[in-house]
Amino acid sequence: MKTEKEKMLTGDIYQAFEPELVAERERAKAICFTLNQTCPTDREGRQTLIHQLLALEETVETDAWIESPFNCDYGYNIKVGKGFYANHGCTILDGAPVTFGDDCLLAPSVVIATAGHPLNPTERASGDEFAKAITIGNCVWLGANVTVCPGVTIGDNVVVGAGSVVTKDLPANTVCVGAPAKPVRAID
Repeated sequence: MKTEKEKMLTGDIYQAFEPELVAERERAKAICFTLNQTCPTDREGRQTLIHQLLALEETVETDAWIESPFNCDYGYNIKVGKGFYANHGCTILDGAPVTFGDDCLLAPSVVIATAGHPLNPTERASGDEFAKAITIGNCVWLGANVTVCPGVTIGDNVVVGAGSVVTKDLPANTVCVGAPAKPVRAID
């Protein structure tokens, strides 16, 4: 029988308020709180906290930079390539893996949410939840206030315009805008 965490990580319906998951979210929230209270010029201190939050081994080097405030659910499901930058006010709900390629930029107030709930009100009220992985390619720029929904893949070199809502996969080398976001132009 799968644990609630195993169900979460495999995309099955799970109970998010199970004690192990609550404890793991509290760990991430405590690190986010400390990160959000750390002076922006304390680069070494902030890098240490980013390492802890993303559950990186000490031998793993990263140049990832996260501006405050930043919030996430678990942290350990967020994988970033080189050159990752998250601007102020970003939130990543990482019940499932969120994978970023190299040189990804998140503008202010981006929301990336792997979590969702059943449409059936009785199931939803019971605490049922699911999480679907999100993959973001290399050299992607998400504009201010972009929302990325569960299960989406965004190809390499994509620019998503401010305020867009990404509900479906977006092809590489495109500018995408709207709610839902759709390609409006190719990028050479």
